[in-house]
Amino acid sequence: MKILQDCLFCKMGCRESVVQKLYEDEGFFCIRDIHPQSKSHFLVIPKQHIESLESVFPENGPKKNDLIGKLFEFVTFVAREERMLPEGFRTVINTGKGGGQTVFHLHVHLLGGEPLGGAFGI
Repeated sequence: MKILQDCLFCKMGCRESVVQKLYEDEGFFCIRDIHPQSKSHFLVIPKQHIESLESVFPENGPKKNDLIGKLFEFVTFVAREERMLPEGFRTVINTGKGGGQTVFHLHVHLLGGEPLGGAFGI
């Protein structure tokens, strides 16, 4: 598993950084976002260092990759545990600097707990 020494999320995943993980399994963990954009705002993060969504699907052709399926399975698990279902939730993946990504380790914003309007704001 690839882990970067200077990556904040890698440090959290390896327990080098003190953070309260709400949910965790062998591949992913979930924390609260420190700047929530909704009543419930979580980050679901792979333990393996993957820079962005673009890194999962490289230009040189499609690859079979079950990471995204497993990632969203974990996202849905968290949404159920946090009672976001059946009402609903929003997921956001910022990719690249122009897409609003500020931590260059793939992660999913999971928002809910209240009706969400049309503005994304993340």
